Amino acid sequence: MSTVVAVDLDRTLIYSAAAVGSGGTNGDRPVQRLICVEELDGRPQSFMTSLAGGWLEQVREHAVLVPTTTRTLEQYSRVRLPGGRPAYAVTSNGGHIVVNGAADQDWRSAVDARIAGSGAPLAEVVDGLARQADEPWVRNRRVADDLFCYLVVDLAELPGDFVPAWTSWCARRGWVVSVQGRKIYALPRELTKEAALTEVLNRTGAHRLLAAGDGALDAGFLMLADAAIRPAHGELADTGWVRPHVRVTSELGVLAGEEISRWLAAQLVLDRS
Repeated sequence: MSTVVAVDLDRTLIYSAAAVGSGGTNGDRPVQRLICVEELDGRPQSFMTSLAGGWLEQVREHAVLVPTTTRTLEQYSRVRLPGGRPAYAVTSNGGHIVVNGAADQDWRSAVDARIAGSGAPLAEVVDGLARQADEPWVRNRRVADDLFCYLVVDLAELPGDFVPAWTSWCARRGWVVSVQGRKIYALPRELTKEAALTEVLNRTGAHRLLAAGDGALDAGFLMLADAAIRPAHGELADTGWVRPHVRVTSELGVLAGEEISRWLAAQLVLDRS
């Protein structure tokens, strides 16, 4: 197919129960029936509207859908999108390209070579995080696929000066920080979704890229796209990030996900007209 559609997952396409409203209301518009797209230990975890699922299936009929996420391989494996597992996915913020359900080891080797020596090693950053965030407001501390690390925090208790100080500490070591809901990520600067998507474009021979995402880690592939959309909530919205070719939804929360799916399907109709 001639078009790749790269879509971030959490708070863009799919939503936890807590994020369905994403910090706002959806006016007088009722939320349509939700469908579960992720379970953990038998309990529903993530959702989209049934209408969003229908639009997404239309997208998949006319383009190569590529979930593009900071989730690890294991976390991504729990997601069940309408229409079955996509042929391609980008996980671990570009650290893995998943092809027909299996991680491409050649790509991972290339990623490891690219980030080696480009900044501080993972162990140094993990150690720095342990020293600077050993506080009661930290709910969990994780290392993801031996590529990056993140905190799960209590936002109500998070000190206002932690993120700026941690961002500065990481920047001096060639790492970047992103805040997505209750998670605070630290990643090597060279570990990007757009690098992996460029590889997917080359492999598929697609000449057009449509994209959707809500966080700072999505900005690179939104810029790479021919046309893109972001929700009116999330990290990019909080910083007022706009670009001429990037549409902003009128809805919030899970209804923004529905609007994104509808917009992507409409772009593919325009491509065929």
